Amino acid sequence: MSYGKRERFYHSMAWKRSRAAYIAYRKAIDGGLCEVCHEQLGDTVHHKVWLTDANVDDPDIALSFGNYCLICRDCHAKEKDPNCKPIRRYTFDDDGNIVKTRFPPSDNEGWGSK
Repeated sequence: MSYGKRERFYHSMAWKRSRAAYIAYRKAIDGGLCEVCHEQLGDTVHHKVWLTDANVDDPDIALSFGNYCLICRDCHAKEKDPNCKPIRRYTFDDDGNIVKTRFPPSDNEGWGSK
């Protein structure tokens, strides 16, 4: 997804209203606890189905309570965006020893190449 399209969505009034309504809804249920760890207060409305170019304009995905989860910063930091390439600063040699890789790799090397 292009950064601009997602950025525009997250600044839209529709998102801001839907986000605020979901936070109020969760606060009425359990005081706004993180839906993952149930230990800290949630502060991030996370999309269970990640937004992509194909679905960012679909209100059933982008603006649906059924696709939201109120989570804390710690749990949100653990989420992995399936659209991002992994950043690997090391790999292993044939003997299992850690080998530091150049970061970022050059265009003719793949991520995690030796």
